[in-house]
Amino acid sequence: MRIFVDADSCPRPARELVRRAAQRLRVQAVFAANKLIPGVEGEFLVMELCPEGPGSADDRIVEQAREGDLAVTRDVPLAARLTDNLVSVIDDRGRVFNRDNIGQLLSLRNFQVQAAENGLGAPRFPNYGKRELKAFADSFDRLTRKLSDKK
Repeated sequence: MRIFVDADSCPRPARELVRRAAQRLRVQAVFAANKLIPGVEGEFLVMELCPEGPGSADDRIVEQAREGDLAVTRDVPLAARLTDNLVSVIDDRGRVFNRDNIGQLLSLRNFQVQAAENGLGAPRFPNYGKRELKAFADSFDRLTRKLSDKK
């Protein structure tokens, strides 16, 4: 199992939780972004610096991730691509993306983007606090245990 993090949009507390877990579990964690992310240093941690441009970090994660890996992203189109490849995916608030729910979530996301483009407001994420981090940690732990058991 490897852990892939869409690091551009992942909040620092969630990245830190992944960093500590990777070192504790002794699994590689790959942080993909278009810029260097502070704190991605140490054993089992890889900073994947991707070229500038839309989707380059997403494309790199999709190229590398395989069945049995875990990805962390709030990007629903990226989650759809990964679940198609049987990669386990969660967002930084603990929501699990899977083949059963990704179609509906992608439709909702597309509707929200279209509404925002038509001036009806953009989707907003509330502040990232202890409650959101706890929900992420719970889902993350559950999925890492499940994936580790499959080895």
